[in-house]
Amino acid sequence: MGNGTELGRVRGLGSAREGAHHWWHQRLTAGSNLVLMVWFFVSLARLPGLEYGLVHDWMASAWVAIPMALLVASVFYHARLGLQVLIEDYLHDEKQFVFLVLLNAFVVLGAGIAIFSILKIAFGASA
Repeated sequence: MGNGTELGRVRGLGSAREGAHHWWHQRLTAGSNLVLMVWFFVSLARLPGLEYGLVHDWMASAWVAIPMALLVASVFYHARLGLQVLIEDYLHDEKQFVFLVLLNAFVVLGAGIAIFSILKIAFGASA
């Protein structure tokens, strides 16, 4: 005994009651990363060349900017979920708290810069 209630074991809820939620989000972001990465590589392969101006004009389209922003958000969130598990498993006490704060800051800053860059191109920044 000592593993919680039978209902809790069936639902897959640990003591924090968030294990299945975290697992499910990681699987959803993995699937969205797969679909969006396939779209990204196929779209790049269909371009006649990879010169700066051509790629810039391609990125200026809303049909490209929206999936690119979704790809950035999904990749950064997926990375955050995976690294959070590593931090929680291998670090303890104040180290864990500090590294989780640094991880969240990195994810927000990195995704923010990438999405800002995509929007800047999409809304007409000159080449």
